[in-house]
Amino acid sequence: MYEGVVQDLIDELGRLPGVGPKSAQRIAFHLLQADPVDVRRLAEVLVEVKDKVKFCSICFNVAEDDQCRICRDPRRDPAVLCVVEEYKDVVAIERTREFRGRYHVLGGAISPIDGIGPEQLHIRELLTRLGDGAVTEVILATDPNLEGEATATYLTRMLGPLGLRVTRLASGLPVGGDLEYADEVTLGRAFVGRQAAT
Repeated sequence: MYEGVVQDLIDELGRLPGVGPKSAQRIAFHLLQADPVDVRRLAEVLVEVKDKVKFCSICFNVAEDDQCRICRDPRRDPAVLCVVEEYKDVVAIERTREFRGRYHVLGGAISPIDGIGPEQLHIRELLTRLGDGAVTEVILATDPNLEGEATATYLTRMLGPLGLRVTRLASGLPVGGDLEYADEVTLGRAFVGRQAAT
């Protein structure tokens, strides 16, 4: 335990996701030794990001304007909509440079244990977006875990009557992975999603 503001800083840093007590302490002492100009710049950016960044009014991705850059881009295919759990997933998919459609960020996944049901997610807004008939395919890109699967199943049932093509991202073994280290679910998915060898 440290005194006063040093301990306050460690406590606040420890509240960040993925930052444990030792990491919080390491970051705090790094900041104490850093140039005051660098620390001030970091503090200003933190305040600025809270002031300027909001969520896109269409897809709920992070944005500095009313709409994010992807929703504003006329080159994106409006007929294909990729549904993801979090805005971080948009970044991951964009890095592949394989997807040229639009996104819809749910803001999480269905998790009854955590008190998150469909009402807490942007599902109502998704259905509203699909109402004009511009979208012909919805790609469900939720995480391949229990909550992501529950969310994908729920959405598949909701979207079925709309007559859209509803697809799910393939899942299975990662490139460079070893069979002996794969869990049963991943290995099972790899068998179900197998393709013809070319």
